[in-house]
Amino acid sequence: MSEPEAAARTSRTIVLALLAVVLAAGLAGLSWLDARHRIDATQEELARRLHEIESDAREARLVSRQAQEALRDAQSRVAQLEARLAESQSQQLALEALYQDLSRNRDEWQLAEIEQVLAIASQQLQLARNVRAALLALQLAESRLSRTDRPQFAPIRRALARDIERLKAAPAVDFAAVAARIDNLIAGVDSLPLAFEERSERVAPKQPAGGAERGFLARLGAEVWSELSQLVVVRRIGAAEPPLLPPSQAYFVRENLRLRLLNARMSLLARDEAGYREDLRASAAWVQRYFDPRSKYTADAATQLKSLAGVSISFEMPTISESLDAVRGYKSRRERSPG
Repeated sequence: MSEPEAAARTSRTIVLALLAVVLAAGLAGLSWLDARHRIDATQEELARRLHEIESDAREARLVSRQAQEALRDAQSRVAQLEARLAESQSQQLALEALYQDLSRNRDEWQLAEIEQVLAIASQQLQLARNVRAALLALQLAESRLSRTDRPQFAPIRRALARDIERLKAAPAVDFAAVAARIDNLIAGVDSLPLAFEERSERVAPKQPAGGAERGFLARLGAEVWSELSQLVVVRRIGAAEPPLLPPSQAYFVRENLRLRLLNARMSLLARDEAGYREDLRASAAWVQRYFDPRSKYTADAATQLKSLAGVSISFEMPTISESLDAVRGYKSRRERSPG
C-alpha cells in the first residue's frame, strides 16, 4: 500500500474515531441530559411527595392532638362516671343494708307479737280452758302472717293451721259463761221465796152497792169477819210437806245454798266434774225442798241448775305447743345466723 493510501486510510480512521468520539460524547450528553431530566423529575416528585408527607404529618399531628384531647376528655368523663358509679354502689349497699336491717327488725317485731299472742292463748287454755279465746288468738296470728306472705314463715303457718284444727275439734265449752251463770244464781239466792214464807196481802172487803145505807152493826160485822179470815189459812198439800223454818233458820238455808253454788263454781274452775255435779245436784235438791216451787224465780233457778248439770267439763284440753315451738325455733335460728 502506498503512503497516500495509508495516509488517507489513517485520516479516515481518525475521522471515524473523531466521529465515534463525537457520537459517543453526544450519546453521553444525551444520556446525561436524560438522566439529569429524570433526576430533576425525581427530585420534583420527591419534593412533592415530601410536601404531601409533611402536610399529612401536620394533619396527623393535628388529628393526634385532637384525639389526645378527646381521649383526655373521655378519660375525665370516665373517671367522673366511675366516681358516680362507686358512689351509687355505695349508696345501694347502704340502702340494702338498711332494708335488711328494717326487714329483720320488722320480722323480729312481728315474731315477738305473734309469740305474745300465742302465750296469751296458751294461758287461756291452761288456766281458763277457754278454747274459743285461744282459737281466735291463733286465727289472728295466722291472719297477720298471711298478710306478710313471707316464705320463711311457712313452717310457722303450717304449725298454726294444725293447732287451729285441733282447737276446732275440741268440745266447745265456754267456762267463763258457765261461771257467769253460776254467779247469777248466787246473786239471786236472796230473791228466792221460801216454801212457807207468807206474803199475805190484805184484801179490802167488797162494798156492795148502797153500802152507805147499811147500818153500823152490819159494817162492824164485816170488818170483824175480814180480820178473822186473815188469821187462819187453809192450803192443800199434795206432796211431802216442806219444813217450817223460823227466820234464823231461813238465813242459814240461803247461806248454805250460796255456799253450795260457790263450791260448784270452784269445782268448775278446778275441772272437778264429780264435785261440780254433786254441788249442783245438792243445790237443786235444796231449791226443790226449801223454796216455793210456784215462784217464777224458783222455777228459773231450777231450770238453770238442771242446764248447768248437763255441761261436761272433764275432757282433755288441746295445747298449742307446736305453734309456740315453731315460733321460738325460728327466732333461735335467726339469732344463731344474724346475717
